[in-house]
Amino acid sequence: MRVGWFTGFVLAIAFALSPTAAHAGGSITVAAAADLQFAMNDIVTAFRQAHPADRVDVIYGSSGQFYTQIRQRAPFDLYFSADIAYPQALVKAGLAASVPRRYAIGRIVLWSATLDASKLRLQDLADPRFDRIAIANPEHAPYGKRAQQALQASGVWGKVRDRLVYGENIAQTAQFVQTGNARIGIIALSLAMNPAFAARGGYALIPADLHDPLEQGYVITRRAANNPLALAFARFIESPQAKAILQRYGFSGTQPTPAHEAASR
Repeated sequence: MRVGWFTGFVLAIAFALSPTAAHAGGSITVAAAADLQFAMNDIVTAFRQAHPADRVDVIYGSSGQFYTQIRQRAPFDLYFSADIAYPQALVKAGLAASVPRRYAIGRIVLWSATLDASKLRLQDLADPRFDRIAIANPEHAPYGKRAQQALQASGVWGKVRDRLVYGENIAQTAQFVQTGNARIGIIALSLAMNPAFAARGGYALIPADLHDPLEQGYVITRRAANNPLALAFARFIESPQAKAILQRYGFSGTQPTPAHEAASR
């Protein structure tokens, strides 16, 4: 049966306004700290099981750089930062559509692709055999700032400063170690626990009391204030399923006590 143009037009409008069609094809772009790379990939996979028609694009990088980009109106719908201070600053600047929510606390570790770093301490980095030591750039990467604090607290910052190799974010820092461009590095526990990394070398947990907490948080940006998919994804982050994934990659919800880490000193 042939449908006239007017009837076809009316049917097209009706379909477009139907609940199914309105839900289909939703999309969000997420800016996420590089330490979330493996955990967030799993979270997105789990989320899409309930949202198969929707699209979630994740871009990983430096929390500080993302903060600057969002202030410059970059098209991100959610922002996951390795330092909750950045989302809090977006709220104060009127660039967020939600309050900052803490999703985890991150940890830093010594990691090497060729050595058993599990038997090393930060003080061992003063040894000249560690000719290149990778950390994230402290200027804009929270993990780099915490690495610097830990090295200073351990009394070795001055001894290793000239041998440091800086990654733009914690993922690039880990890549420097993985590819042999650095003999050892201070990276995120969440990256060291990835099977591809865990199969090589080893890692040592750096005591949490040597640096400020890596309290991590997220916000929905002002751009996504009326995006229901952004709200749905934020709700999923709070779910037991998403929290279990974060825990699997070494993220915790509370700061460990020093008693848990006596062996790491």
